[in-house]
Amino acid sequence: MAYELTETHKLVRDTARRIARERVQPRAAEIDEQAQYPEDIYAVFREAGLLGLSVPVEYGGGGSLLALILAVEETAKYCCSCGLILLLSALSTESIIIGGSEEQKRAWLPRSAAGEIRGAFCLTEPNAGSDAAAIESRAVRDGDQYVIDGEKMFISGGSVANFEIVIARTDPAAGTRGVSAFIVPTDSPGFSVARLDRKMGVTGVPTANLVFQNCRVPAANLIGEEGQGFRIAMLTLGTVRPVVGARGLGLSEGALAYALEFARQRRTFGRPILEHQAIQFMLADMATQIEAARHLVYHAGWLVDQGKYDRQYAPYLSFAKVFSTETAVKVSSDALQILGAQGYMKDHPLERHYRDARQLMIVEGTSQIQRMVIARALAEGDIVYG
Repeated sequence: MAYELTETHKLVRDTARRIARERVQPRAAEIDEQAQYPEDIYAVFREAGLLGLSVPVEYGGGGSLLALILAVEETAKYCCSCGLILLLSALSTESIIIGGSEEQKRAWLPRSAAGEIRGAFCLTEPNAGSDAAAIESRAVRDGDQYVIDGEKMFISGGSVANFEIVIARTDPAAGTRGVSAFIVPTDSPGFSVARLDRKMGVTGVPTANLVFQNCRVPAANLIGEEGQGFRIAMLTLGTVRPVVGARGLGLSEGALAYALEFARQRRTFGRPILEHQAIQFMLADMATQIEAARHLVYHAGWLVDQGKYDRQYAPYLSFAKVFSTETAVKVSSDALQILGAQGYMKDHPLERHYRDARQLMIVEGTSQIQRMVIARALAEGDIVYG
């Protein structure tokens, strides 16, 4: 299987590259320091049509996850928070794309694609993180409404969203088959933001704890049928894993580019450090890891665009996520090392890249969860070598 960038893909990439250089790069350090959601950057993304790239064309989007990956990659070279803003445009709509009714798709997707509304994906709870099947939030049918009670935590963008995709338990005795998914507008009675988290990095997008207390939504806001929520949630996470990978890929490229230029200018022992073999080998390894990550991420995005994101293809999405995010941590660390003490200072962006990169190994399934997915595929013969 192979992928190829179309002219449309290249146009999206070039547009995102220009915006990233002209608008995102000058704001990146300030966004991190202020730890505030950059409404100005969101407006730029909206005006450029970058917020609906993965939404099907018939609902006003671009119809390509690979296009979104390219935009995220370019943006994350300078600001991983801004890359997350683009990723959330998919994370909040994929559940509706995968399991929603035609009425739900027409009600929510066009406005999301146009940037008129934004959403968040609510799965994680105090007692349910990697063990997503352990969710305790409840949704009980009451006439033509559902009443939702529970707490969600570490929800990226949850406090600035107009709607939340909420995964809740409708049948406590049915395990994963007793889990359902709902569209919850944030103006629903009983919804509140309990607190915002203080994070190590990616400070430009708030991470919130959300409370649903006797929160009522129309029964029409159930995505699919009762009991389909766990499958919808897992497929949603699977489809966006290559986009998380794109954040890692772009961050790695930005870190390498900065370290390379520094190595050209910085002189030790009478010559630029770029001429020292120790530095050359570090840079060569970084570039090799980046190119490997690029192919894994692009290929995974291409698979999703072909409709190949169910369990059979899950390991390929995990390959992309685990390798590219761990590459981001390694490359940002090595880039910082090349700058030495200067890399540790906030005068340079590498300490920010290093802090931001560390988030990527956790979100949308930890590195350990990705290895479990890959190992299961090997054990069950879904991937065969030899």
